[in-house]
This record gives sequence, structure tokens and C-alpha cells, in this order.
Amino acid sequence: MKDRTCEECGAALRGRIDKRFCSDQCRSTHNNRRNSEPNKYVRWVNNVLRKNRRILDELNPGGKVKIPASRLREKGFDFRYHTSSTHARDGAMCYYCYDQGYVPIEKQYYLLVMKEGESGY
Repeated sequence: MKDRTCEECGAALRGRIDKRFCSDQCRSTHNNRRNSEPNKYVRWVNNVLRKNRRILDELNPGGKVKIPASRLREKGFDFRYHTSSTHARDGAMCYYCYDQGYVPIEKQYYLLVMKEGESGY
């Protein structure tokens, strides 16, 4: 019979014939390492989206406010990332980070809005 070893640390395996790891820690370490690189970009984008939403939520406590673009930029808002977009009633494009949105209005100004009908789950 062939000696079996842990795929993570190389320790000898005992027990079930289909066992691949010597412990839960080795299994977790192996799977975390294997999955970390492919999902690195997705995690990074999700972090940017969450930060953008947090900024919009902080600056828009009442549900609708006009704000200069410089204020968003100084807080670290990244205009390249949003979760969806729609046309506003006046035809302008409205960009959303989840339930928080922003509409370019005047030169260097944005109208911050909340998505209608999104009061919770």
C-alpha cells in the first residue's frame, strides 16, 4: 500500500482512504491559498464598491442632496466603479452603488439620491 501524505504539509495520513489533509487547519490553509489569487480582483472591486456606498450614505443622510464632486473625491470616492445605472426622470444618467446613487447635474456637482423602493429586505 502506498504511503499517503497531507497535500498541505506532507505529514503521514491515517484514517479514511480518501483523506487528503491531516487536519482542518491544513485543509483550510490549502483551500484559502488556492482560492485567494483568482478572487483577489473581485475582493478588491467589492471593497471599492463598499467604500463608495459608505461615502454616499454618509454624505446623503436625508435621501437627496446636491454636493460638489471635490467633496466626493476628497473622501476617496472612485467614480469608475458602480453596481448599476439607470436614466433619471430628466434623462440624465444615474449611477448606483447598491442602493445609494449619484447623478451628474451641473458642472462638477452631483445629486446624491437613494434608489426608490429599496427600504430593506
